[in-house]
Amino acid sequence: MAAAPAVAGSGAGRGRRSAATVAAWGGWGGRPRPGNILLQLRQGQLTGRGLVRAVQFTETFLTERDKQSKWSGIPQLLLKLHATSHLHSDFVECQNILKEISPLLSMEAMAFVTEERKLTQETTYPNTYIFDLFGGVDLLVEILMRPTISIRGQKLKISDEMSKDCLSILYNTCVCTEGVTKRLAEKNDFVIFLFTLMTSKKTFLQTATLIEDILGVKKEMIRLDEVPNLSSLVSNFDQQQLANFCRILAVTISEMDTGNDDKHTLLAKNAQQKKSLSLGPSAAEINQAALLSIPGFVERLCKLATRKVSESTGTASFLQELEEWYTWLDNALVLDALMRVANEESEHNQGASEENGLPHTSARTQLPQSMKIMHEIMYKLEVLYVLCVLLMGRQRNQVHRMIAEFKLIPGLNNLFDKLIWRKHSASSLVLHGHNQNCDCSPDITLKIQFLRLLQSFSDHHENKYLLLNNQELNELSAISLKANIPEVEAVLNTDRSLVCDGKRGLLTRLLQVMKKEPAESSFRFWQARAVESFLRGTTSYADQMFLLKRGLLEHILYCIVDSECKSRDVLQSYFDLLGELMKFNVDAFKRFNKYINTDAKFQVFLKQINSSLVDSNMLVRCVTLSLDRFENQVDMKVAEVLSECRLLAYIAQVPTQMSFLFRLINIIHVQTLTQENVSCLNTSLVILMLARRKERLPLYLRLLQRMEHSKKYPGFLLNNFHNLLRFWQQHYLHKDKDSTCLENSSCISFSYWKETVSILLNPDRQSPSALVSYIEEPYMDIDRDFTEE
Repeated sequence: MAAAPAVAGSGAGRGRRSAATVAAWGGWGGRPRPGNILLQLRQGQLTGRGLVRAVQFTETFLTERDKQSKWSGIPQLLLKLHATSHLHSDFVECQNILKEISPLLSMEAMAFVTEERKLTQETTYPNTYIFDLFGGVDLLVEILMRPTISIRGQKLKISDEMSKDCLSILYNTCVCTEGVTKRLAEKNDFVIFLFTLMTSKKTFLQTATLIEDILGVKKEMIRLDEVPNLSSLVSNFDQQQLANFCRILAVTISEMDTGNDDKHTLLAKNAQQKKSLSLGPSAAEINQAALLSIPGFVERLCKLATRKVSESTGTASFLQELEEWYTWLDNALVLDALMRVANEESEHNQGASEENGLPHTSARTQLPQSMKIMHEIMYKLEVLYVLCVLLMGRQRNQVHRMIAEFKLIPGLNNLFDKLIWRKHSASSLVLHGHNQNCDCSPDITLKIQFLRLLQSFSDHHENKYLLLNNQELNELSAISLKANIPEVEAVLNTDRSLVCDGKRGLLTRLLQVMKKEPAESSFRFWQARAVESFLRGTTSYADQMFLLKRGLLEHILYCIVDSECKSRDVLQSYFDLLGELMKFNVDAFKRFNKYINTDAKFQVFLKQINSSLVDSNMLVRCVTLSLDRFENQVDMKVAEVLSECRLLAYIAQVPTQMSFLFRLINIIHVQTLTQENVSCLNTSLVILMLARRKERLPLYLRLLQRMEHSKKYPGFLLNNFHNLLRFWQQHYLHKDKDSTCLENSSCISFSYWKETVSILLNPDRQSPSALVSYIEEPYMDIDRDFTEE
């Protein structure tokens, strides 16, 4: 019987064996136990001790085991790779070995991602798994990072071709073998190093793809200011590289989501903000600042976002081509790879053409038109996402100024019909692996990203008027003149050279597609949000009339009443928009009454409102505020609306207000307050502030007490309200933006908000306007600590 072959320990002579090797063999001179080697390697991988690499075995032993286990010769190749990749190697043989390994793994990865992988028997092991198990991943990381090592003051160099092979093998292993990507993500120095490999066009795509996957699973966000020469790196990207770099940036500039719903509560957010103040700026904020410091960065993003597809899209065959491309292309990097191959072929053909004196056609024009469009769509949705995040960051005003200067909005307006909201075939175009109800197709994602950008751009910012063209701005001025009210200062200050051109501005185009959108469309929510953001802030009569004249109110009421919309998200966005559109506007209430002209229609409308006050409370608040203002005006037109409008008459009834007030307080608690439902608390406060103005606050509190008793739960509502108001003080008295928004949207000074809350929280039980006066002693529970640990 042949003696067991010797196993080389790491750094040891061939005749010596480590304890782990002995254990794997089952003792000195024993025969290998089936499966034990792989088990020991896996344990070594987890602990960092014992068997961890192919170099710890002899080639003879690995060859013998390979015959039994069918490892495709991968461990032996790794042994050779280790031997030929030492510091003084010329790496020629090393690259040849990589060329042998690469196809063994790429075929497996291709089968994996195309969903053709079949379940393997338990006795066989996929190539990528074996490659990782025998230390292949760690070895390639070491090889790639050789240029960071200096010998006698000179840094080592490896070719781009060899780097590309290493990156491709690593990516394929990440795709097929669980846990590899996370292990790479833990190597922070390696992740930072990868960015330096993007300086070469030959390795850019492989590097970008690998970085994107690694950052997607990395627990801690990477800091871009740690990337060597970041400004130079980004500045030297061509537009195609910059667009793909945005895929990486999307992960590095967005605040990390914990995935825990509790973290979305205002209590948790406040606690996180306090913690952040002591820790300083977050990694995402630091990364945003690092990008904005790069000369020309935002300008180049704006050019990418507004770049036109080189050829027109009018051919009949283009729609069919597009549908075919959709079935398997779901990544801009895949398209880039194809385009790069086409470009390489083009360069080769160009050389041949020049030698023969023949004309040359560029690769881009030779590619199918649908492919070019898809390429552009995938680029733009990444770029728009980055711009959107920057618009919502700490440097918002700086980004706003640059986006306006570089004419992003007029550029998007020019692309609206042909690219952003272009028509496509009647059949649902969806990505491979998705169904027709999925919102993941590039076309749909681009539309949603575009709408999110418009929402962020318009929200509480005077630059929102760049969404109009010159003629539409003149229309706003004419509306103000006719109503005998001052023109909006922001309209007067708008730089007319930066607004939209053409027959219609971007806001008008959005209204047109919004009115044509099918009832079940997922776009309705985003469209309503984008238009509502244009109206947010201090109420502008001219802005409201501009939209009313274009039939927006009738469209909203049709969706709420006639189509009887069932989607809560869409209903909420439509109620919010309707509230902003109608607030303090007599003409809007006249239009409402004209459309809701029967009791049957009005009952359907009320049913929708009452189905979820979390969704409709902003409308209730706006109507309540409008009613209060109208009642204090002496005007025939206002008096006519007050006498005729069903909605105003309904809200004016004290029982109606009390019903809303009771339910608004009852559906929220401090521990469940979020950015979405905190509006219920503020709406209840609006009702009570207006009651206080009329010296009816004690009456409303007394009625709430009676309603409690009628429900057989004395104290449960007012105790809850007391806790909510205590939280309100903590939340709003330290946040300038929120307090400004409350003041602007309600036209009630924030000092009056604060006074009303203080009066309600007065501990004096003799005060007729204090909540404690209406909570009987046995049911008092107002000192509960609601702060999170």
